[in-house]
Amino acid sequence: MSFQPVKFYQTGTFTVGNRLLAPDERSVQASEMRSNSINSGHRACQGCGEALGARYAIDAAMAESNGQLIAANATGCLEVFSTPYPESSWQVPWIHSLFGNAPAVATGIAAAMKVKGRHDVRVVAQGGDGGTTDIGFGCLSGMFERNDDVLYICYDNEAYMNTGVQRSSATPPTARTATTMPVGPEPGNVFGQGKNVPEIAMAHNIPYVATATVADLRDLEYKVRKAVNIRGARYIHLFVPCPLGWGSASHDTIRLARLAKETGMFPVFEAEHGEVTSVLKIRRQVPIEEYLKPQKRFAHLFGKHAHPELVARLQAIADRHIRKYGLLEEGDN
Repeated sequence: MSFQPVKFYQTGTFTVGNRLLAPDERSVQASEMRSNSINSGHRACQGCGEALGARYAIDAAMAESNGQLIAANATGCLEVFSTPYPESSWQVPWIHSLFGNAPAVATGIAAAMKVKGRHDVRVVAQGGDGGTTDIGFGCLSGMFERNDDVLYICYDNEAYMNTGVQRSSATPPTARTATTMPVGPEPGNVFGQGKNVPEIAMAHNIPYVATATVADLRDLEYKVRKAVNIRGARYIHLFVPCPLGWGSASHDTIRLARLAKETGMFPVFEAEHGEVTSVLKIRRQVPIEEYLKPQKRFAHLFGKHAHPELVARLQAIADRHIRKYGLLEEGDN
């Protein structure tokens, strides 16, 4: 199909549609040729960050691999809402693994493609934080240690949302879940637990590690497309707010993802072979309260029985991330 340019009064926008830009500057999502890898008809909640992240990430991977992509999907929210038997929203070769073995299944797929001489086929494994940071952690570490030719994408909504919002090792301190109730002197999830899987991946010295959020489409698409072209183990940790589990408004998903980055709670960076190579800078650090207050899972920190000392501890975590990764632009305090 030939391209016919359309003129608009406004130019230079970076909205998701961004058809106001020149064709070579548009995102994958703005292209009418996008694969729609996860199509309409799935059962995700309104405002689901994971559904949005999967669409952005897999469409970008499909574009970069010229449609030569196979996906292995761990059990979890993404698998459940996209494949209610006997239907599926997936428009790519897609394999459902167990909760804990998606990295191993993807490794087997990559090995089969290598034996068949299909070096053009790229393999993606994906799962939520429960299947990644907890149940599938051993298989994931093995995939990293062997440097298997797989891109693993973790959709992090910070709890086991599909089974009733239980705590995972990605749940932040003070957050209310079904297993970390807001009671006692230190309500919600305790401090001092959990795992930083991007840093663990970096410790394996794999070729590529990145973090991203659904609030920055271009950054996410860039990182996925870059990862597709790298051989060996690659890991992308994608921040995807969950309105149901977080008690946030469905229209606030992008806003909360942006605030997580702008407060410093979720550092956005790239690393190669264990060393950070670039960070997404913060123009102005936002106070942590602006991120916490729209979420009911943190409601017990405010109001009549507020816990300002716990808010201060969360602020200290964000400040530590700012210093550690050098997230503030020069000249900012």
